[in-house]
Amino acid sequence: MARVVVVGSINMDLVTLAPRFPAPGETILGERFLTVHGGKGANQAVAAARLGAEVTLVGAVGDDAFGEQLRDGLARENVQLEHVARIANCSSGTASITVAEGDNHIVVVPGANAQVTPTQIEAAQRAFEKADAILVQMEIPLESVEATLRLGQRVGKPVILNPAPAQPLPIEWLKLARYLTPNQHELAILLGADAHEDFRSLMHRSPAPLVLTRGGDGAWFREEDEPVHQSGFKVDVIDTTGAGDTFNAALAVFLHEGLASAVRKACAAAALSVTRLGAQGGMPTRGELDAFLAAHPIRL
Repeated sequence: MARVVVVGSINMDLVTLAPRFPAPGETILGERFLTVHGGKGANQAVAAARLGAEVTLVGAVGDDAFGEQLRDGLARENVQLEHVARIANCSSGTASITVAEGDNHIVVVPGANAQVTPTQIEAAQRAFEKADAILVQMEIPLESVEATLRLGQRVGKPVILNPAPAQPLPIEWLKLARYLTPNQHELAILLGADAHEDFRSLMHRSPAPLVLTRGGDGAWFREEDEPVHQSGFKVDVIDTTGAGDTFNAALAVFLHEGLASAVRKACAAAALSVTRLGAQGGMPTRGELDAFLAAHPIRL
């Protein structure tokens, strides 16, 4: 069983379905409301746990009702919560999402996610030392992202940096990552480059080994030589929400098998995730992934 540490955000998504978006100052009747557990850190932790890993999540929730619900949901997925702090007098992270007219409007309030500190990262050192891979995104303070990268290097464990939502980072930080996992747009932002530049050229400019996600086209990966392509899997797409989080989680879970194998399994897991509704709702189990891979053997 692989051991994975995920450092990242934990949110409650508040989703309203409406026939249209209201004008400023207008009130309209919605069609449906639901609460959905989310946040990139929590999503990736759940995905890794379903794929059979022993998962420790480092993050924070508030002392509100959402915080309790989010912790309970993670516990049901067998995610270890020793390093998930409950912040007093603070709300849990939320994303208020209105879906209408084939589009969405989203307001994110970080809440307790903004209270994830480097001190909290350091307190998880023993979990880092036992991990096969560490996974971090950028919905927590950047100083805590840096602390994760530096602690991973100090204890000699591979850190996968999923640079989403993307913003420029110091080259020194990027060099601390064992792998970066952006899409083309995110990679261009990291490098301060033109997003329309050929993605292979961008990959050659990366200061760290790279796994570039390309949606239905699969992924490209590069450690030292020329980029290598892992094609995507053809499936009936229902909902792409959470596909990137599933990909990153699978990459971390299977990284010990070697990069090529891990990328193939990550592409397969992401493909499975888009065949069902919801981010966490679409994430496959290890058994489902194994069956899918058996039905799609490598052709030599």
